[in-house]
Amino acid sequence: MLSDEEAAALAAIDEKDLARTLLELIAVPSVTGSPAESELQHDLARRLERLDMDVDLWPMDLPALRADPGFPGAEAPRDEAWGLVGTTPDGGDGPTLILQGHVDVVPPGDLAAWEGDPFVPRVTGDDVVHGRGACDMKAGLAAHLAALAAVRAAGVRLRGRVAAHFVVGEEDGGLGAFGTLRRGYGGDACVIAEPTAGTLITANAGALTFRLAVPGKAAHASARDQGVSAIDAYLPLHRALAGLEAERNADPAPLMAEYALPYALSVGTLRSGDWASSVPDLLVAEGRLGVRLGEDPARARAELERCVAEACAADPWLRDHPATVTWPGGRFASGRLPEGHPLPDVIRAARTDATGGPALRERGAPYGSDLRLYAGAGIPTLQFGPGDIQVAHSEREHVSLREVVAVTRTLVVALLRTVGTK
Repeated sequence: MLSDEEAAALAAIDEKDLARTLLELIAVPSVTGSPAESELQHDLARRLERLDMDVDLWPMDLPALRADPGFPGAEAPRDEAWGLVGTTPDGGDGPTLILQGHVDVVPPGDLAAWEGDPFVPRVTGDDVVHGRGACDMKAGLAAHLAALAAVRAAGVRLRGRVAAHFVVGEEDGGLGAFGTLRRGYGGDACVIAEPTAGTLITANAGALTFRLAVPGKAAHASARDQGVSAIDAYLPLHRALAGLEAERNADPAPLMAEYALPYALSVGTLRSGDWASSVPDLLVAEGRLGVRLGEDPARARAELERCVAEACAADPWLRDHPATVTWPGGRFASGRLPEGHPLPDVIRAARTDATGGPALRERGAPYGSDLRLYAGAGIPTLQFGPGDIQVAHSEREHVSLREVVAVTRTLVVALLRTVGTK
């Protein structure tokens, strides 16, 4: 089932170095928009150079990218962003496979909830690595590096090329992937090593960040009846948004049918009032609107705006003092691999041949990712990587080293079968 080149490359995987790399990557606190995010890009550039890859590390022109009509939005403040692409130098007329991963992580949140420092990786048993970014997605980056190192160590000559796209800003919109594609990088297929829990993810729902500004009427708290609390005014809108969520999730696409809420609508923050003894005259709510597979984000925006307008029209106060809707922050369209594309079958066969594991099940994901940017650029893309999204962004974030190794073995065989050998 394995060619001589595939067997040699699998034998060349250095599992100890893979584990060490993962621990080193987790130890860099590369929170979105932070200086450590840039630090990690430079560290990864040096790692790619040691693999004899052609490396392009460049400072992104943030004003130009933000002014681009296709800019995907951003939420985290930042002063700089670095792009990084490493390409195997050998190759001829074969295809180019992109191995893509993001270097940024979300903040750790309440430090008291963690067992130790979230950026000091902790190993339990002989296999499980804990820490912020362990599965989302430092493990995927480590798997990419290990796969590239194994192919190089085995001396396999490639007919095509492998390009590592390591990007910033995925967590807040996709700035890094957007800038990388705008620089002119592309390929014939792309594998993003987001955590997929032993499945293949071939479609992503989208997500839009919305903001509601709900007016009230200020008054002294002792004369509450002379004012209108913006908090009270918001309540019918909250009920209306719950109804909209139910409506939008009534008939999901087959790839999304396993999820109770494939297109969730969630209000994440509420801010109102500036004095305990005053009736608040403004409430600002920010949330996330799920975008259905294949849905134009403009249509999703219009549905939420219609919902808010109808709720305002039905309320005595809001009828004359309507809430306003704006759309700040990240803008994730949906995306999917073209039906019938051979990439899932290549990954499935590689998984079975490299690990003896069962065939990988295909599904969609209810969250946005860089998949939609690559798919939107005409590059067939799927997600396959170590870890489970269910523990990402939490104080329980962890990944199994055995799973990282299995993903690495799969990637080695898949990339050789995709780009070909001489």
